[in-house]
Amino acid sequence: MQSNDVNAAAVNGKEAAYLGVPWEDAYGYAQAIKVGDTIHVAGQLSHDEKGNLIAPASLDESGKPAEFSMMEQQMRATYANAVKLLARFGATLDNVVEETLYVLDVDAAFAAAGKVRKESYGTARPQCASNLIGVTRLAFPEQLIEITFKAMLSGAEAKPR
Repeated sequence: MQSNDVNAAAVNGKEAAYLGVPWEDAYGYAQAIKVGDTIHVAGQLSHDEKGNLIAPASLDESGKPAEFSMMEQQMRATYANAVKLLARFGATLDNVVEETLYVLDVDAAFAAAGKVRKESYGTARPQCASNLIGVTRLAFPEQLIEITFKAMLSGAEAKPR
């Protein structure tokens, strides 16, 4: 597919958005789906436009992250990717009603999340439900965090840009 646009033709009432990264075709999925006034954003991670990980964690001899000091940088880049996807549907983080952070290290994520979330949402108390869940593995070995989002649009904002 390699398209980073919103599908012009909605299929089954769904509009899809892509970032053009290789794993969209390899795994076979859309980065975000809009149905009605609801946007579901698939797990986002810290990658650039070409799919290269930003601030990858160093790995130990077993191929697992050796330390978690890159959590804040990965978290910032992950929110930035979500912002790009939401914008495809005319939405912002202000439209997010729920997020789930999947992390390899809960303590490192808690240490970074307050600051990064407040900066990303632009407020001291983001108005969305938030879950932080510790997991044993994510898609890429150097990846420390993945975040999913659910956003709601009002009728006036529900048109894609």
